[in-house]
Amino acid sequence: MTTHRLLIADDEPLARERLRRMVSALPDVEVCGEAANGDEVLTGIRQLEPDILLLDIRMPGKDGLEVASLVQALANPPAIIFCTAYDHYAIRAFDVQAIAYLLKPVRQEALAEALARAGRVNRVQRQALQTPAANEDLILAVTNSRGTERIDMTRVYFCEADQKYVTLTHDSGETLTDLSLKALEQRFPGLFLRLHRNTLAGTRHIRALERNDDSGYHVRLEGHPATLPVSRRHLAAVRQWLTNGHTN
Repeated sequence: MTTHRLLIADDEPLARERLRRMVSALPDVEVCGEAANGDEVLTGIRQLEPDILLLDIRMPGKDGLEVASLVQALANPPAIIFCTAYDHYAIRAFDVQAIAYLLKPVRQEALAEALARAGRVNRVQRQALQTPAANEDLILAVTNSRGTERIDMTRVYFCEADQKYVTLTHDSGETLTDLSLKALEQRFPGLFLRLHRNTLAGTRHIRALERNDDSGYHVRLEGHPATLPVSRRHLAAVRQWLTNGHTN
């Protein structure tokens, strides 16, 4: 298993120490250095070449957003996770391709999830995210108790509704949103196919329509083990979609 090198950037020594302790309890991550201001962050990245940057926003000199903008211009930028006490920077944070946005006091579970997500994003993927306006219309910013996550909807395998929330299952795990399935269909036309009143499948990930043992049908996905049931109501539309050649 690859160990990811982590640089902690915060102008408060106690905050850095708390994050260091939290990281030390997690597998596959090691702290390679610390920084107390923007210039130290940039120097640390050049010298230490971290894989992940835990970055505060309000720091002396260059703030975290300025630093992140400069970092993203590098040939091999680290994945950025913002850790801040202020929630109103979230949208600007994702403008500079942050992997996650955590609010202080950072919880161990939220940090572990963000670090795992960052670890799964390799450098080639991060460079692809920097392509100007490449998929910006296909990005959904989801705010929850952990902070704000930036979800590339092309990487969502399927969406499942449960009461008033929808679970987005993607290549980095699961994310809850309060957007309805209908709202997701309208916002991202062509990106999802309705399989059931409670389920959408990502069209880029559909591999086949198969018959169940009970004479029903399910959709099999590329890259995910789940099989998704197709209701009788939506079966004809799914068949039509496949017949039109919309397969990988």
